[in-house]
Amino acid sequence: MKESLRYRLLSAQLEMARQASRSVVLVVTGHAATGKTALINELNHRMENRLTEVHALAPSSEERARPYWWRYWRRLPARGRVGVFVHGWYGDALFARAEQRIGPGAFRDHLAEIRAFEAELAAEGIALVKLWLDIDAEEQGRHLQALQRDPSRAWQVKDHDWQRHLQHGVLETLGREMREATEAEHAPWRRLAGGPRHAPAKTVERRLVTAMAGPLPSVTPPEEAVTPLAEAPPRLADLPVPTDKAMDKDDYLERLARAQARLAGNAREIQRRGIPVVLVFEGQDAAGKGGCIHRLTSALDARLYRVHRIGAPSDEERAHPWAWRFWRRLPLDGRVAIFDRSWYGRVLVERVEGLASPEAWRRAYGEIRRFERQLLAHGAVLGKLFLAVDKDEQLRRFRARAETPHKRHKLTEEDWRNRERWEDYREAIDAMFAHTHGVDGGWALIDANDKRRARLAVLDHVNRLLEARLDAPR
Repeated sequence: MKESLRYRLLSAQLEMARQASRSVVLVVTGHAATGKTALINELNHRMENRLTEVHALAPSSEERARPYWWRYWRRLPARGRVGVFVHGWYGDALFARAEQRIGPGAFRDHLAEIRAFEAELAAEGIALVKLWLDIDAEEQGRHLQALQRDPSRAWQVKDHDWQRHLQHGVLETLGREMREATEAEHAPWRRLAGGPRHAPAKTVERRLVTAMAGPLPSVTPPEEAVTPLAEAPPRLADLPVPTDKAMDKDDYLERLARAQARLAGNAREIQRRGIPVVLVFEGQDAAGKGGCIHRLTSALDARLYRVHRIGAPSDEERAHPWAWRFWRRLPLDGRVAIFDRSWYGRVLVERVEGLASPEAWRRAYGEIRRFERQLLAHGAVLGKLFLAVDKDEQLRRFRARAETPHKRHKLTEEDWRNRERWEDYREAIDAMFAHTHGVDGGWALIDANDKRRARLAVLDHVNRLLEARLDAPR
């Protein structure tokens, strides 16, 4: 039976890797001295460890300089693989509360974030296995003493293990609250006896076989509290009727120089204070996003920013949840990340072109709101700019590109195809504004029919965002 179960586990893992239609995340947490390390080592020995990654995390300085969830998103296993997290996001919340580094409200808030995070993973085809290893306080104390008396094993006992022993009752109570708050059909808990007298590996192996080969459970996204907006979201119909008179070039260049000098000063102070900046550019084809970004970056130190041009996902990106490729591109504190198209592609091009299912793009509105709230909670400046042109101006720019040798590469068959679905995109854009125009992460709708005015409007908006952040109480 022992070999049979081991064979089933290995076979299920290899078949999961072959199909590459799901991945498995195993979280192992619980009391100290329950044998978590021994359990994981045994599982790793029984599985194909080239397809398994184990993470026992103490946050690095690089991770502290990014939003909290970045450290976990970047380590999620690709489809066909297994990711094992020792304590993981649960240990962060549990031990911080036990040590009174956070209060009960912050603890509950973190558990709510966990529920949303795990629902997002499950919806993307990640099977979750969550284990809590138990041990009686007296047995825990005897086991720690026995380990410490054994010269060959004393190294296993750390100061924090004795601290966890003293906190046994507190951790038992908090662990129960944590499990109850994060129990879900798609993310169930299994409570197992640990310690030297117990060997839970067989039970865990069975659960892993089910996670690798069994049916994936349905997912119900957590309900969100809706924050009333101070102002109505923008709509494309709000754009003014374009004027035929272009902005004077000399006036434009003078104002551009002033705006860029202002931006350079703001950016230096942002960098000095260690404030991250995330700028999102969306817009209709030929609306001038590239030109606006170029005028923006011309005022910045090239060492402090990065422009991410987002197109179709790579094979590596398709093997992960759709938001993974955006999380991994977030900037360090004091740096600027500029997204030329972004996560909003999920509710724009992927919606209109049928590249995402209706269930997926409708779910994405809530996932985007949570993502952006986490950026803001970390202290980031978030700017979202949509550049809009009318249909006649877009056609004029398409023709100009076709007739200009050094611009022909900018015009593709996809641009013409998207133009044929103008009204479908218009509907998707207005829905995007309605669902994601947050209190702090609001959209700026930029009239881009006149490129010069649009570039100045973009610079002015970004400057105002940075200045508002710099003027805010620390």
